[in-house]
Amino acid sequence: MADPRFYRNTGPHALSALCAKLGLPAPANGYSAVADVAGLDAAGPSHLSFFNGTRDQKAAFSRSGAGFCLVPDRGVADPPSGMVLLPVKSVGHAWAAMASHFYPEYGLTHWPQIAVDPSSKIAPGVMLSHNVVVGGGAEIGEGTRIGPGCAIGPGVAIGCNCVIGANVTITHAYIGDGVIVMPGVCIGQPGFGYASSGTGHVALPQLGRVIVQDKVEIGANSTVDRGAIGDTVIGEGTKIDNLVQIAHNVRTGRHCIIIGQAGLAGSADLGDFVIIAGQVAVGDHVRVGSGARIAGQSGLLSNTIYEAGKDYGGMPARPLKEWVRELAAVKKLVRQQKKTEHD
Repeated sequence: MADPRFYRNTGPHALSALCAKLGLPAPANGYSAVADVAGLDAAGPSHLSFFNGTRDQKAAFSRSGAGFCLVPDRGVADPPSGMVLLPVKSVGHAWAAMASHFYPEYGLTHWPQIAVDPSSKIAPGVMLSHNVVVGGGAEIGEGTRIGPGCAIGPGVAIGCNCVIGANVTITHAYIGDGVIVMPGVCIGQPGFGYASSGTGHVALPQLGRVIVQDKVEIGANSTVDRGAIGDTVIGEGTKIDNLVQIAHNVRTGRHCIIIGQAGLAGSADLGDFVIIAGQVAVGDHVRVGSGARIAGQSGLLSNTIYEAGKDYGGMPARPLKEWVRELAAVKKLVRQQKKTEHD
């Protein structure tokens, strides 16, 4: 569910009104009140969720406690008992409409008209440089230093003894203690998600947050997008190099290393002490086990599990020794071809 610190919910709404908005016939229990939208795992009896029918969502759908759920109109098997199904042609488009209905201002950040909103809480010993803007309800912990030109959005919480470099933007986020954020970083911007059709692309509301745990370092001009539903989480002690893209709902474990120009697509999940080398592309819903290491310029395929403690390389990535043998074999074939041509 969306954090009320960052998002204003217009609900509850009558189920009949929501069905009318979706072009669905009024159900027998249309008087039911729908309080909020939520992901399958977080939803309760008064919440509307969605299931797009894909295999990766099936387990979450079967155990969900959602009272109401958008589903494909082709039908779904074995819905949870008591769940009211709302069959729609495009689950993505319907979800975008419903999430926008409950949170019409989800994409707006209400910046103060003065530099530091009087409702913010600035602890003793905080240093704010020139042209820093702090939104309403934001909290900044003791000993934190914020460089010139930074924008700290409404409701953002930053811990103690952090260093925030120049021209950093932070919205929809909780930042732990001892965090270092280099210049030009953007944290908490909306993730890149759309429902597409022949008429174009409709943005999927991004209603999550970013959680940056203690002693994380984020390099210059990197970006960490907020979750779509739920949170993007950067684990304790993780070190992120310059020019790294972290997409919505990514989760890293503790003490990971992510090197320059790497990109992690939505819902990628890294274990503890994972090393991602430079220019690695990590596909959506990839799971990388703790202690795994990924060689530079490798590509990790979507919806794939990479085992803990192993080394991987190549495009697509495979066990490092296998990849090195393949490279050696190709090199040998090239030498043989050149020799044949010369003879």
